[in-house]
Amino acid sequence: MGEPTEIQQGRARRAEAAHGDGSGARPASSERLPDGATRATRTRAAALRDRIRDQRRSPARPRVWFELALIGISYWIYSIVRNAVPEQEAIAQKHARWIWDLEHSLGIAVERSINHGVDSIGWLITGMNYYYATLHFVVTIGVLIWLYRRHPGRYAAARAVLFITTGIALVGFYGFPLAPPRLMTDGGFIDTVKVHGTWGSMASGPAAHVSNQFAAMPSMHIGWSMWCGLAIFCLARRTWVRVLGLLYPAATLVVIVSTANHFWMDAVVGELCLALGFLAARWLYHSWVYKLPQVPAREPVEEPITVPEQWSEQAVGSARR
Repeated sequence: MGEPTEIQQGRARRAEAAHGDGSGARPASSERLPDGATRATRTRAAALRDRIRDQRRSPARPRVWFELALIGISYWIYSIVRNAVPEQEAIAQKHARWIWDLEHSLGIAVERSINHGVDSIGWLITGMNYYYATLHFVVTIGVLIWLYRRHPGRYAAARAVLFITTGIALVGFYGFPLAPPRLMTDGGFIDTVKVHGTWGSMASGPAAHVSNQFAAMPSMHIGWSMWCGLAIFCLARRTWVRVLGLLYPAATLVVIVSTANHFWMDAVVGELCLALGFLAARWLYHSWVYKLPQVPAREPVEEPITVPEQWSEQAVGSARR
């Protein structure tokens, strides 16, 4: 007669314990089920780390409802914070004069000449006013939708660049209030929206009382347009579309200067904010935005547990009887 099962199991456990004291200890990441059935086990912390790592290497496309809610709430918060910045007119005017003098010393103070020259062409400046008012939002939303549909693996990282850039800009609005050229005291600039009776700036006309008129540094018209332009240039397939992507931020720069809404320096700082946004996304996702996979990798499917046939309910019921 053989030994009782309990004795055999006890010896087996002791042998495994003795073997585990050596260098060949069995990893704790797997557990052995009876009759050879095995399953990988991990702690919740390890599983979470792996999931975050996979998400950073191949970000998944969020759900549509989540994106719409996130973008809507984010822009609402952005508007509140931007317009809640205390309007310090004296300091804003001082900063504007400092920027204007700096540009003169650098030999790039051409904003006033461009503003007066373009203002003399009525149809052109009117078009620029409407360009300034609309494309800033329309093109940005259009590129977000395009990325979401055609480049889902890159969408989350590209969106992060846009959000981080905008967040940095909010700090700039608060810490460096700046009067735009058209509001400078004795600046000699023309407010083209008022002169031509068009709407092209939330800081001109009836909307002026609900908008912070001195949130000009950095220029998010430049930051957002360059974000759009780079996405189109790097990811579009047709050459003419890629060229349009590069022309869009260039045209935006001409518009913001011609309408006297920004200095050249506002545009430069806007580009610096965008560069910081790309660097932050590079750190978050361990890769440059446009080098991420176009389509996110599928989430791993957990292997089913294999159960020996003798474990079936029928076999267990027979053993009990």
